[in-house]
Amino acid sequence: MGCGLGFVGRFYVMPRDLVILECTEARKEGKPASRYLTSRNKKLQSGKVEKKKYNRHLKRHTIHKEVSK
Repeated sequence: MGCGLGFVGRFYVMPRDLVILECTEARKEGKPASRYLTSRNKKLQSGKVEKKKYNRHLKRHTIHKEVSK
């Protein structure tokens, strides 16, 4: 077994983690938090992921931060 790097068929595979992003503003307003599933590169992003995504309950773009599984 390898460390997760290497070739699979003809493609080079990078080490990626699946992470869950959750809205930071929805709970403050008493509405359900929106969640997104995305991936991140372990080698390049050592900290937690933070992205601006759309929250359909608030009907606007908000900051979504990585939560633990």
